[in-house]
Amino acid sequence: MDKILKIGIIGCGGIANGKHMPALKKVEGVEMVAFCDIIKERAEKAAEKFGTPDAKVYEDYKELLKDESIDVIHVCTPNRSHSFITIDSLEAGKHVMCEKPMAKTYEEAKAMCEAAERTGKKLSIGYQNRQTPQNLYVKKCADNGDFGEIYYGKALALRRRAVPTWGVFLNEYEQGGGPLIDIGTHALDMTLWVMNNYEPEMVVGQTFRKLADQEEQGNAWGKWDPKEYTVEDSAFGFIKMKNGAVINLESSWALNIADYHEACYMVCGDKGGADTIDDKARINYIKHQRQCIEEPNLEAGGAAFFEGQKDGSPAEMEASSWINAIRTDTDPVVLPRQALCVTRILEAIYESAKTGAPVYFD
Repeated sequence: MDKILKIGIIGCGGIANGKHMPALKKVEGVEMVAFCDIIKERAEKAAEKFGTPDAKVYEDYKELLKDESIDVIHVCTPNRSHSFITIDSLEAGKHVMCEKPMAKTYEEAKAMCEAAERTGKKLSIGYQNRQTPQNLYVKKCADNGDFGEIYYGKALALRRRAVPTWGVFLNEYEQGGGPLIDIGTHALDMTLWVMNNYEPEMVVGQTFRKLADQEEQGNAWGKWDPKEYTVEDSAFGFIKMKNGAVINLESSWALNIADYHEACYMVCGDKGGADTIDDKARINYIKHQRQCIEEPNLEAGGAAFFEGQKDGSPAEMEASSWINAIRTDTDPVVLPRQALCVTRILEAIYESAKTGAPVYFD
């Protein structure tokens, strides 16, 4: 428990600087000792800001993995390289936190799970939205049976005009898709987690690229280049689970809607339901023949994943609980097989959109 865990960062771009490295910097008992990026200057800058005085910088992640003193790897690269970097890291004897989504394809994600099981090393995926106060509260309600049998869910990741114009977000080859795989993945993960249902039976979906070529964009992050926009601008899916439950998944970066909601969901059971729209937790039920809505005070302190954990941002709580899982040899909050199910469903929505037919699972 007293050992300093040494961490290597692979990929020193936006998500590493905006989430992983600042959060890890606040975790006691860890040191970021190695930084890798194909653009060496980015790794050098990250090492200077977040690393130990003797932190090493690499351009080739395989060279970083040769350092036997490194205990943990955070994979913060574009989606295309998540799988092979994660697998190589696991086989090099490192625990791995991989940024969401798990991978571009189900087969890649499955290989990641198998590598973790084969090596005995821990693997988790960066779905930090599970750590928000509203989601922790709703999850506790669901696990307590407050909603009864949950048979309907709605996963929402809808932006009106917020297309990311930096990095490789618009590149289908690097990312595997657009809003569905970028932000839809968060909404779906939370919905499946609260429902505690990871057995899909059938998926039908449709994607649209209707607004990407328009000159009147009104984008929150400035104009995008239509020539570089090789992914969908919105995507929708209908998921039927093996127990009969169903989920609607709606995602967009650009969609002509007045009300937009991101990283939230609705669940409905035979005893009650909940939604997390507008960063709140609303619980609905019937009592004494009256319709009731409960809105808990989420500012009074949140639930902790382990004794002694302090409240913080979702990214900080994710980092703390992840490191604690390694130290105590317990399961991480996000299990690899759970993230695998998310990737499988997302891939099926894309496949259904291309073929025009439902996708059935074994």
